Amino acid sequence: MEYPNLKKPVKQAKLSDIILVQLEAMIIEGSLKPGQKLMPERELAKLFDVSRPSLREAIQKLETKNLVIRRQGGGTYVCDNILSGLSDPLFNLLANNNEAQFDLLEFRLGIEGMSAYYAAMRGTKADFTEIERKHQAIGNAQLDSEQQNDFRAEAQAVFDFYLAICSASHNAIILHLARSMSILLIDNIEKNLTVLAKKPDIFAKITDYRTRLLEAIISGKPQRAWGASHQHLAFIEEVLLKLNQEHSRMERSMRRLHL
Repeated sequence: MEYPNLKKPVKQAKLSDIILVQLEAMIIEGSLKPGQKLMPERELAKLFDVSRPSLREAIQKLETKNLVIRRQGGGTYVCDNILSGLSDPLFNLLANNNEAQFDLLEFRLGIEGMSAYYAAMRGTKADFTEIERKHQAIGNAQLDSEQQNDFRAEAQAVFDFYLAICSASHNAIILHLARSMSILLIDNIEKNLTVLAKKPDIFAKITDYRTRLLEAIISGKPQRAWGASHQHLAFIEEVLLKLNQEHSRMERSMRRLHL
């Protein structure tokens, strides 16, 4: 006799699949970063409280998905090209286009404002400590920039500060989108700093705006954090536009002199 309404027993998930899901979640949330080396199998197995064969099987499945790569005698690493689909040749064109630099600034107005809002809302004490540490690193990088007249290190420090805010937002899309555009965004920040260096007094104001942003986030005020982020980038955009207009006027004047 058949019993059509009788449910079939639920198939229990394999332990390696459960570990796989947990490791994938760590990659998504940013606990495991592109290029980062995984802990040794023994330590990972202890962390997950599983056998090493089950862990090894889970890592093999990650490798099949091109999420990790094994290096002979060097351990297992999260693939650093996970987001290579966003590293389009178009990025190179955008990086060298003056108009696109303002488009990027507008993009940053949106993405950094959102990340600041959610960081203030969801950030943990550990998140805030990391944001403060990255903020302090900007000051150290600025000293090097002044001495060497090279703004790359400062641009990297500024980006790392904003990436820490993205991480504190606990929004995986925001975090990985920012990471995928790292080169483009660092280039944009460096170009902006190079131009703004023509107006040394501007740097003090930018530092003040960034400090307000930091304080709004760690005090847990989402609306104020969003506003501080917007004011900071809107100020930079306004200064850059004015400098750009001045440069255009100078070019026109020089052309007239050669007529």
